[in-house]
Amino acid sequence: MDEADITKTDGDYIYSLSEDKVVITDVKDETQIKIASEIEPEDSNTIPSDLILYNDKLIVISEKMKYSSSYYYYYNNRNSTVVTVYDISDREQPKKIKDYQLEQPYYTSRCIDGRLYVISSGYLKEENDEIVTYYYEDGKQIDPGYKNIKRIKDIDTTDQTILSMLDLNNINKTVKVNSYLMNVENAYVSENNIYLLEEKYDGSYSNPKISSIFGLKGILGAFEDDDEEYDYGRYTYIYKFNLLDDGSIQYDKKAKEKGQTINQFSIDEYEGNLRVALYNSEGSRIVIFNDEMKKIGETEKLAEGEKMYSSRFLGDRAYLVTYKTIDPLFVIDLSNPEKPQVLGELKIPGYSTYLHPYDENHLIGIGMQTEEKVNRDSSGRVRSTTATITGMKMALFDVTDVNNPIQISDTIIGDRRTTSAILTNHKALLFSKEKELLAIPVNNYTEDFEIENSSDEYESIVNSYTNYKKEYVSEGYFVYNINLTDGFTLKGTITHDKTKSKYSYYNTSRLLRGLYIDDNLYTVSEDYIKVNSLDDLQEISQLKIKED
Repeated sequence: MDEADITKTDGDYIYSLSEDKVVITDVKDETQIKIASEIEPEDSNTIPSDLILYNDKLIVISEKMKYSSSYYYYYNNRNSTVVTVYDISDREQPKKIKDYQLEQPYYTSRCIDGRLYVISSGYLKEENDEIVTYYYEDGKQIDPGYKNIKRIKDIDTTDQTILSMLDLNNINKTVKVNSYLMNVENAYVSENNIYLLEEKYDGSYSNPKISSIFGLKGILGAFEDDDEEYDYGRYTYIYKFNLLDDGSIQYDKKAKEKGQTINQFSIDEYEGNLRVALYNSEGSRIVIFNDEMKKIGETEKLAEGEKMYSSRFLGDRAYLVTYKTIDPLFVIDLSNPEKPQVLGELKIPGYSTYLHPYDENHLIGIGMQTEEKVNRDSSGRVRSTTATITGMKMALFDVTDVNNPIQISDTIIGDRRTTSAILTNHKALLFSKEKELLAIPVNNYTEDFEIENSSDEYESIVNSYTNYKKEYVSEGYFVYNINLTDGFTLKGTITHDKTKSKYSYYNTSRLLRGLYIDDNLYTVSEDYIKVNSLDDLQEISQLKIKED
């Protein structure tokens, strides 16, 4: 299974995004990398978002932007998803061989054994007081009408999610498009199923009735589901779709549980069961469903009043990180899906927003370091505790003894202003246990903020405040050696861009990726591709791919 990203490689070429174009770079000779070709969108309002590489086909997934000063126009005519397939057997002359357009904004995509699944989601669109039911394929408008928009029983919404499948091994076959009245805020894809998650508050109000949108007849194809009892609060609806042998997508069943998920790592399919990590003010827990989406087990509620920041499922275990002023890492045994139980817990300062397996008994946690502060009244009594972020943190956990997890190494990066794309996007991580390599993009400042002594102290302070008198590294790539003996050792930093801007505090290096080919490290941004030796990070070559 392949997940789309902004950078891909086949070992001889690197495929990357640079503003509104796709760049194909020849890297066969690491000392003389060169641009083989560039792909620019046919429509200037179409901006590439993601890439998928399959054999000699490059799939570019873009969003077609729509602009208007009219709020009504924006509400009903949000971005569309454009999927374009190129034959790149000749890398110097990519040839478009297929395209289609879905009339909702792009959400996510996967490629499974040559079958491309693209999901888009947004508000129902209207044109001339009619609901938009068409899509485009190879420039032709195809309109299956209302019959292609399915409504799931008991779900009243004005949101639409479109699931499409294109067989990349039979590119001349038509794309299969399915549309459902639902929203999607999280997604998990296995080899056999797609799970789409929607969060809703179940309370005293309700969404508009479907009949008010489509008339008394509604939409064909409503599904039957059992009614469920609930109390008021924020719930997660889980919709299960089967991936059939011919690649078709078929709605199966739904489930509903109180609480929220974080991201795709809050969900996992294992031995026919679905495991979901949820949290609310009552605490965090894991709920397990069978193949029929019936709940068969759940843990106790953990860490009441704390937010869940990360979760990870690895075989018969699950790991949860919650946080308020201190970070508990919970180890949970899922070997008996009907009776999952908490085995161990580790409390340390800070929190991890992403957990990555080092091996079966060790975890890498990436997040923020915090410092707990005790607040007392005038009599010295403790009234509250708060926490302040003091920098980014990476930690290595040993969970061999599941009842007593321990932290065996950590490293702190920068200060409270430091950030990284890895905190919200797992694709930004480059990790190889065999090469003892871990690398991440980091937004950091090159030196501490200082005010130099001056005869005119006021002028010095004003100049320092308005100009910041320092460089902000907006595209720095931090490269570490990592192993169980030495932990994290910073090998060096590869910098792609520096700016001096008082608005740069919270910029993110979303478009910086790293990859390795043989013994060389390639870092790719919108501006440059740089090649460095993995051994000592000495620069071998670089290529500017963006014009000034």
